[in-house]
Amino acid sequence: MFFGLISYRITLCPSFASLHAASEPASPPPITITLSFISEFNIIFPMAEKKWRTAISTHINHEPYIRGYRLLDLVGNLTFSEAIYLLLKGELPSEAEAKMMDAIFVSVIEHSIAPPSVIATRAVISGGNSLNVGVGAGVLAFGSAHGGALEDAMRFMQEGVKSQRPVEEIVKEYLSQKKPIPGYGHRYYKEYDPRTRRLFELAEKYGFCKEHCEFAKKVEEEIYKQKGKRIVLNVDGAIAAITSDMGFDWRLGKGFFIIGRVPGLVAHAYEELTQEKPFSKRLSEEEYEYTGVEPRELPEDKKKV
Repeated sequence: MFFGLISYRITLCPSFASLHAASEPASPPPITITLSFISEFNIIFPMAEKKWRTAISTHINHEPYIRGYRLLDLVGNLTFSEAIYLLLKGELPSEAEAKMMDAIFVSVIEHSIAPPSVIATRAVISGGNSLNVGVGAGVLAFGSAHGGALEDAMRFMQEGVKSQRPVEEIVKEYLSQKKPIPGYGHRYYKEYDPRTRRLFELAEKYGFCKEHCEFAKKVEEEIYKQKGKRIVLNVDGAIAAITSDMGFDWRLGKGFFIIGRVPGLVAHAYEELTQEKPFSKRLSEEEYEYTGVEPRELPEDKKKV
């Protein structure tokens, strides 16, 4: 990247330096500094002609085009999942790819009122906020323990397959360092995750159970061999393996979960908006545990009134 040499006039004030237009005199006299001085403070001014770039979409004669296809030609001809595939991958999906995408999104669309994202959504709505604010709060609740594992699992599987290291060695490394293996384990499912089983059945049917799916299954079995305890391949791990076999980059991992789960958050936000009174739910004393100090008096020397 090239940068031009730019001079700015800066007037030093008692507490800060502020930029001033060169047309107005200042007192005390302004000091002129150059880009090289500014760069010492990690402030960089790029050349004015630098542009945002995208290969996703554009407008031609005021008409939107997505990956080269006119939007109006897509409307009524592509399903939502097919359009998402086009956006993310850049090409139209085959029938099998479209059906697999549908199954993936449906598998994560909802999982009851308990997950942090749903609690966050409804709590924020309960505070008197609008639907979009509540849904935004729910999305922000996605993290390494809820939703974010998909990206970590995709990376783990793609790097594991690429490395060609023995599965036994990879699992041993994680277990010896007491590191959780992304995509494995579930709070409720201890023998198997039924969503994983269903998605793998469909992946077999549509031709997407390839090297990453095989790697994922071998890791699950190797964990059992080395620990003597089953740590199930969860739905995040299943989606990670399948989308990796479909050729998606691991950095899209969180995106798959966001796309699939947002409809559920919208439904919860709408229900809270229309069926519940704002701030109508508070935790009872039986629903939380206070771990602080017992009630105490403020010292006399601190009392002012």
